[in-house]
Amino acid sequence: MNKYIYLFLAGIFCIACTNSTENQTSNNNQTHVGNKKFTKAHIQKLLDEGYKILEFVDPKTKDTLLMQQYFMAFLKKGKDTLQNPKTGDSLQRLHLAHLQKMYDLGHADISGPFGELDGNIRGVTIYNVPTLEIADSLANADPSVKAGRLEIEMHPWWAAKGYYLR
Repeated sequence: MNKYIYLFLAGIFCIACTNSTENQTSNNNQTHVGNKKFTKAHIQKLLDEGYKILEFVDPKTKDTLLMQQYFMAFLKKGKDTLQNPKTGDSLQRLHLAHLQKMYDLGHADISGPFGELDGNIRGVTIYNVPTLEIADSLANADPSVKAGRLEIEMHPWWAAKGYYLR
């Protein structure tokens, strides 16, 4: 009985390994990144909307990566952090609602605080928009930024499309 269980588990393991090692390839019509396929039309649409992208062929694996410029906003401790608890709680709720709205609208891909809140940098948001000006405008529309509780430091950042955090 144990022999059959081991054979079953070995088979599952082999199938899982095969599925997780899908290659990224490129042909005339599509760029494959992980499980996602980006058509030339989709890539052209991104370019038409003003996104900066490029296709990069990994010299080691020969895989094609579709790289895109994102904008990383560091949320830093602002000059006005001495609000009373009621105001601070209200600003925090508004701040979180703003970040959720950015995510829901597709403007932000990920946000979160840093573990140590005694430092100057409080958190980060990665904006998925065409320009630095748009990212900066959206980040500065945050109620906590407007109130002076947070300040924004924005940086362009390149990453491959279609990958997930592991």
